[in-house]
Parts: sequence; structure tokens; C-alpha cells
Amino acid sequence: MTDAALCHMYYEACVQSPQHAVPLLRAIHGDSPRVLGEDFAGTCAVSRHWVETDPEARAICVDLDDATLRFHHEHERIERITGDVRTGTSPTTHASDVVFVGNFSIGEIHSRSDLVAYLRHCKARTETLDGVFVCDTYGGESAYIRGSVQRHHPHPTEPGAQVRYTWEQREADPLTGRVLNALHFRTEKAGVISDEVEDAFIYDWRLWSVPELRDAMHEAGFRTTQVYSQLPDAQDDDGRVYIRPVEDPNELDETFIVLVAAR
Repeated sequence: MTDAALCHMYYEACVQSPQHAVPLLRAIHGDSPRVLGEDFAGTCAVSRHWVETDPEARAICVDLDDATLRFHHEHERIERITGDVRTGTSPTTHASDVVFVGNFSIGEIHSRSDLVAYLRHCKARTETLDGVFVCDTYGGESAYIRGSVQRHHPHPTEPGAQVRYTWEQREADPLTGRVLNALHFRTEKAGVISDEVEDAFIYDWRLWSVPELRDAMHEAGFRTTQVYSQLPDAQDDDGRVYIRPVEDPNELDETFIVLVAAR
């Protein structure tokens, strides 16, 4: 396995949770969404789960990196577009029930004018289907603190092994909102380290706060915005989740991750 393939495999195992994201997106939409637009899609992990859990669903994935987009085999109900999320899709041809930007990738857009322009494009993609735009961001007391957090996850292919995942906030400037983050992975089994990848991914982001995102969404023409926790309020026996918007800031932890939605 190449180094790039190893990094993508670790990323999907340690960072992404499409099995949790997809039910949340469907619940936030509130009806029966069929078309997902996954921008900054990477390996299309969310889109693959989207179509796998609904035989009538399809997805449109956009990313600048063609090799990453095609990391997995082609799927007849997933369209992959190599290009800029602001120009790679057409509001009519690629109209979507949900346009989703996950993994804090909205921070890839560094200026407010570019953010508003992108959101206008997303509004055009969702309005014909009465859809919703959703992105995630993080905040709270540690948002601009340098340091690292480690987690252990089961290895996706090697029984008995674990992957130690490290999220490092290397630089953070609260005056500009810019942060530099790096991800590192290490495989451990019975105390033996078999693989270690430092700086597997490095991100230079503009960390958009919740009010900044909501203001930009309104300027882009969205009528309403809401904030949601990553945890559903309830789940039925069929796996459908129910979620309500966060109205009271006391519902958020001191350090939080939220989904910001616009209609």
C-alpha cells in the first residue's frame, strides 16, 4: 500500500464517521432527501454511505484532488467532479437536497468575500429542491490553543492492532482566525509500533466561528440558519435519528463541534 493510500485508510478509520453523519444530515433535512452534494469530498466516504443506505439516493462529490476522489472504485450513483467547489458544479445540473461540507473543510476558504460567494453558489444548488446546506466547525475555549489530542481506534485491516490518531493544532492566531493543524497516525500491536506517519495531513484553515458563518449565510441569501449538535436527540429501531436545533449556549461544552445549517 502506498503512503497516500495508507493515510487515506487511516483518515477514514480515525477521523470520519459517515455512519453517524448521514442519519444526521437526513434528520436536519427533515424529509426524504435523495441527492447529496459532498463538497471537499476527499475519498467520498459520506457519499458512499449515503448511497449504500438508500437504493434511490445518489451523490455528487467535488474535490481538487482527482486521485483522492477516486481512491475507491467507481459507483454508478456517485458522480465525481475534479475541480473547485465554487465553480465545478452547476446549480441546475447538480441541484442537491443537501450540500455538505464536513471535516472543517469550510476553513479552506480564507476570505469572507469568497465564503459568501461560495454560499451563494450552494444556495442556488439547494433552492430548486427546497434543500439545505450544512457545514461543521469547532469552537470554545480551546479553539485557539496550541497543543494536541490523541485517540486510539481499531485498525481497519489488522486484527488486534490499534491506530493512534493525533490531532495537533500547531499554530493558532485569534486575531486573524487562522489555524494550522496536522494529523499523525501510528499503528500499534502488543506494544510494537509497525507504522508511523507524521504530518499525514496538514491544514491551513480560516477557523470560521458560528456567528461568522451564520452572518455569511444570511448575506448569501439563505432565509434561516440553525445550529445542531453532533449527537442526535433520539433514534428509533430503524436507525432514523431525530435532532433539534441548539437554542441555549449552555447546551454546548466548553470545547464543541457543531453543524451549521442554512435554508
